[in-house]
Amino acid sequence: MTPQSILARPFTLPCGAVLGNRLAKSAMSEALGTLDNRPTERLERLYAVWADGGIGLSITGNVMIDRRALGEPGNVVVEDERDLAALRRWAAAGTRNGTALWMQLNHPGKQSPRGLNRETVSPSAVPFGPALARFFETPRALTAREIEALVQRYARAAAIAKKAGFTGVQIHGAHGYLVSQFLSPHHNQRTDRWGGSAERRRQFVLSVYAAIRRAVGARFPVGIKLNTADFQRGGFTEEESLDTVRALADAGIDLVELSGGTYEAPAMTGLRAKASTRRREAYFLEFAEKARAAVAVPLMLTGGFRTLGGMADAIRSGAVDLVGLARPLAIEPDLPGRLLAGEEARHEVRPISTGFAAIDRAALMEVKWYTRQLQRIGSGVAPRPDESGLAAFAKGLLEDGWKTLRTRRLRA
Repeated sequence: MTPQSILARPFTLPCGAVLGNRLAKSAMSEALGTLDNRPTERLERLYAVWADGGIGLSITGNVMIDRRALGEPGNVVVEDERDLAALRRWAAAGTRNGTALWMQLNHPGKQSPRGLNRETVSPSAVPFGPALARFFETPRALTAREIEALVQRYARAAAIAKKAGFTGVQIHGAHGYLVSQFLSPHHNQRTDRWGGSAERRRQFVLSVYAAIRRAVGARFPVGIKLNTADFQRGGFTEEESLDTVRALADAGIDLVELSGGTYEAPAMTGLRAKASTRRREAYFLEFAEKARAAVAVPLMLTGGFRTLGGMADAIRSGAVDLVGLARPLAIEPDLPGRLLAGEEARHEVRPISTGFAAIDRAALMEVKWYTRQLQRIGSGVAPRPDESGLAAFAKGLLEDGWKTLRTRRLRA
């Protein structure tokens, strides 16, 4: 089979839903909500562009489940049906041409910029390390009652997503956000039923999944984005990740997307990947092979894919079922259609640099650059693959500062 014919094959999930091809848009931060956290026409436009571009599965950027816990200004929040009409328009745009559109559900935990929320919460009151401590406040430890309420918030948001016409949901359990914090022995130092042993640290994500499944039913796709590891001393390990994949597979999850790293150790950007890893393209392919040997649950791998052959080889090997694309789709939103026609990408995904090493090492800088490209597409303007890293970072910092101030005033 040709590489493009491999990628063009449909895929059936355990719940029975069928994805049109093996290419999936992984979640990226859009920050295209209003300052009071409602969906906008720019989100409709952005996801319509991706749907028209040939992607089989499109996963939204993080949609927050609690208005008191934003990850950044401009997050969309879903905690009730006040924005159901706007959500329906977003879903209709993103499901054009039979595209599957899943809403990614998230809570930032302590990974929320200083000053944005009235307080930040986490499994335990563990601050960030010295490199990021000035950007994030030390969190307050959640109470057991608050944890149980958060579980129900995930379920409520999932039910609203289904009602609005999204065709699935994904739990964000990676990159240092709340679910990831619960899984990590570094961030979760609790001694109650929600922490201590690896098994108890998994209880939060398993409870969230179970509550969502009860809310949406057996035939509605529910997936998760999970770290292969945190790449931090004392953090979530590959062995624990494999055990978590097994537990979620046993519980009935439909799709596990594999990624890795946090803002403090941004393995998902590939900046610290070994040359041998970059040659294989997929940053976490070795872990995917271990996971495939352990479980039969569908696997999606995100991070590092650049060529048609590399994507097809990963599928052909049997290690993964779906290829996750993120940064390439921020600069070439119509890339899937070209890949499926046997063509390669027109633009190379390059390291984004400001010229300041301390900034360049942080995942936040790359996030800001790519968010700006998504905002351009959502505004009906072409992305700028050659945009200056320093200019994008400076503009993003100024805009975030202004939006943070406005957001706080609106919520005062």
